[in-house]
Amino acid sequence: MKKEFNNYFIYLLIFCIWLIVQYGIFYLLNFFFVPFVWFVLILFLLILSIRNLVLLIKRWKINRNLRLFKFFIPVILLASTFYRFNYFPNLMYEKIDWNINYNKRIEVITKVKSGELKPNVSWNDWVCELPFEYPIISNGGNDIGISKNEKTNEYTISFWIFRNFFDSPSTYLIYSEDLETLERLDKKVKNEPDNNWKIKDNWYRIHGEYWE
Repeated sequence: MKKEFNNYFIYLLIFCIWLIVQYGIFYLLNFFFVPFVWFVLILFLLILSIRNLVLLIKRWKINRNLRLFKFFIPVILLASTFYRFNYFPNLMYEKIDWNINYNKRIEVITKVKSGELKPNVSWNDWVCELPFEYPIISNGGNDIGISKNEKTNEYTISFWIFRNFFDSPSTYLIYSEDLETLERLDKKVKNEPDNNWKIKDNWYRIHGEYWE
């Protein structure tokens, strides 16, 4: 009985660790490290799922309920690790994040307009790494993208919801006052409404490129 309890506990612990890793990927990790962590997580869950499937088949009549539990937990976590399986939970999470961090994002936008925050990384001319005193309001490293129309002095500021790696496109929360950018955003919303929409005046949720 104690051994069986320990088995259940270990897999519940794996589930808790998976939640922590997902939180880290979504909020804390720099996007350079996300592919590596994602790959290790997928590999671990895949190996564990295959191992438990083999044991389930070979020892079907021994502790069947426990073996089914040990098989389905990593399989469910493996499926949930992929974005497509997480689509609707992610949308709900985005909604919560939008409401919680709205005022902080407005504060950042105000500081961008005043010139206090500017692009500040050596490897890109539009990314601004936010100071440590800011809460995480842009996923994948807490960077934001700053674009300015030099003719009108109007800004477009991008917050990452999901920061791309490999061939996966980024997802952005975008604030813009620039008319040219707003036209492109409205066009993208019209052409791909399933993944792109206007939240309120000047605010958009955009999946993939939007500047072309």
